[in-house]
Amino acid sequence: LQNILGPYDGSVYFEFSIPRMGRRIDVVLIIRSVVFVLEFKVGEKHFTGNAIDQVFDYALDLKNFHETSHHLVIAPILVATEATTQVLTPQFTPHNDKVIFPLKCGADSLARAIQNVLEFAEGGPNVPENWESGRYRPTPTIIEAATALYNNHSVADIARKDASAKNLSETSDAISKIIEESRQRGQKSICFVTGVPGAGKTLVGLNIATQHIDKSSDLYSVFLSGNGPLVAILREALARDKVTSEKERGRRQRKGEALSQVKAFIQNVHNFRDESIRNELPPIEHVALFDEAQRAWNLAKTADFMKRRKKILGFNRSEPEFLISCLDRHEDWAVVVCLVGGGQEINTGEAGIGEWIESLIRSYPQWQIHISSKLTDSEYQAKDVLDKVSPKTRLQYNDNLHLGVSMRSFRAENVSLLVK
Repeated sequence: LQNILGPYDGSVYFEFSIPRMGRRIDVVLIIRSVVFVLEFKVGEKHFTGNAIDQVFDYALDLKNFHETSHHLVIAPILVATEATTQVLTPQFTPHNDKVIFPLKCGADSLARAIQNVLEFAEGGPNVPENWESGRYRPTPTIIEAATALYNNHSVADIARKDASAKNLSETSDAISKIIEESRQRGQKSICFVTGVPGAGKTLVGLNIATQHIDKSSDLYSVFLSGNGPLVAILREALARDKVTSEKERGRRQRKGEALSQVKAFIQNVHNFRDESIRNELPPIEHVALFDEAQRAWNLAKTADFMKRRKKILGFNRSEPEFLISCLDRHEDWAVVVCLVGGGQEINTGEAGIGEWIESLIRSYPQWQIHISSKLTDSEYQAKDVLDKVSPKTRLQYNDNLHLGVSMRSFRAENVSLLVK
């Protein structure tokens, strides 16, 4: 390295520890706009698969988990010191995240590998001076993301700057447009947001809910989930954050007051249902977002629950039909947003998406239905029931209602296809 690095200004780090990953990189070089990740195999003549994976994993860990590496070019280089076979032509991976496929070189060609990468990456932003102080910062958790949304950030701000950010923004915009048009035209609409696991369906729902949390507005909305622990954790996290942010502004807010505000727009769907049974007036909200809508109960499960737990005999509506009826009480307009995971109706009595559409066909012929073309895919089990919808003009297709990129497993886009 002393022989090679003379011509360059930059920094060199030996045994660089990737925050929280418990892994040490042999050498990190910072030169201009590139972070070089070097793995040395001293005395080795061959480039083994394990060694190639090792240096590539180091590069990916920096890209995905090291805050100041997120937007930089990362160049992994495997140096088998005695090797003569070389791969010195830089090429980005197909993920649009500025990670170069691992280069393979011997000790005598390392200088050429470095120079080739610098020429390839010329024109990019220089690595910041504080690069080494970068924190562990992965793709945001649902709690971090919800907190950002509650603080008036958009979904585009909290996603990585790739297809997932574009996806989330376009889906949120599509729902907002449906809400606005329904209000202007005085009509009732339901839209189904589909997506692969981890694509951000819950985030989209929270994004819409946090945009419309003014109770005095007729766009006021509520986010409903049957996932009790998720509801409790989100409420607690948002309330704590609200108290902290108000304190930083020099204002005092009681946690109970903050929690009360949060509870208004993040609710357990079963509490919403029970209140709507007790009170037959229209709900205050014109917009209701149902998370994991495929898990709502069928008629048999709902009727059994009402008989055993609520002492209501002869209840004759499935949960989807009853929930639609609650919003249908509005005389002017209403929107139901169903966030749907394909093939994820996992417990006895969970109706799947077909029951929502059956309910619309059976009882609500005036409601407009907005779907993506993906809702006809096998995992949603909705194609046959969609064929029954009449007239077909009730069905509005918009492929922005499908989230096709997973934020959780974003380097494995085909995992969902394999599972399917």
